[in-house]
Amino acid sequence: MNKFIYLLLLPIFGFGQLNIDRAQDLIKKNQFEQAEQILVEYVNGNPNDIQATELLGDAYGHQKKWDEAIEQYKKLVESSPQNANYHYKYGGVLGMKSLSVSKLKALGIIGDVKASFLKAAELDPEHVDVRWALVELYMQLPGIIGGSKSKSLKYASELENLSPVDGYLAKGYIHEYDKEPELAEKYYMQALKIGGSVTCFEKLTSFYENQNEPLKAIGNLEKAYRKHNRNAMHYQIGKVCADYNIQLEKGERCLKAFIKNHSVKDGVPLEWGYFRLAQIRKNKLDKPGALKWINKALATKVDFEQAEEEKAKILAL
Repeated sequence: MNKFIYLLLLPIFGFGQLNIDRAQDLIKKNQFEQAEQILVEYVNGNPNDIQATELLGDAYGHQKKWDEAIEQYKKLVESSPQNANYHYKYGGVLGMKSLSVSKLKALGIIGDVKASFLKAAELDPEHVDVRWALVELYMQLPGIIGGSKSKSLKYASELENLSPVDGYLAKGYIHEYDKEPELAEKYYMQALKIGGSVTCFEKLTSFYENQNEPLKAIGNLEKAYRKHNRNAMHYQIGKVCADYNIQLEKGERCLKAFIKNHSVKDGVPLEWGYFRLAQIRKNKLDKPGALKWINKALATKVDFEQAEEEKAKILAL
């Protein structure tokens, strides 16, 4: 009899897993609305399926549907209160919700955000992401509602014990946020020295741009390209050259290389390469050349607002 029941239910379980697998695949492809449609129907019929509930929360979160994501993650926290990652995700969407409402309403949410992150950190002493969240939270909150540089540094030190690279990056972030550029550069460079990842290069490049040091940013990007050979770095070099009106020949060469070798793996849409080339030609006071590239950008993406604004500047030359 038991075997008969098992065989009877097997197609149902198989169908459910097919739904979950399909939704996971859609989320990986950034097709969040389609994943949501599958998961809503499935979760309504299987409200105790934890995996599907989490995936539905993820699909909502990627679409910035904060209230719906909060509802799903709250179910997970209530059903599995010892799961650190559920507390982390719940705190994360609460935090994003707080950014989308008035400051008064946000004040009523921040306490729950902090409590969720702290619970996740307590439950999992090796949870890197939640420690990053706490580093950022304590730095960004005003002192009157619990912000604290010392607490932020505490979690940065915990990160350093778990992952020296993350620890140095976190300390770089803290000192950059606190307007201590020499210390920030020191820690970003330490992270780069021992890590050498694309992320390490990106953090240092972003720091140099924020400090209005484009030559250092370009030099760092060139080192990154020599190490990682990523086509997107051609775009980044061209962007800095265009934004700061420096080394325009180099910027143009890099952008043309980016366009020639472009693929979806670059993570930067092709129209942005055209846009930056238009900026460079504008900086050279080459109005026809600038119009050529900005029109290619607009032909590639019709509703490209930044390109429309740039075209108006070009036409005014």
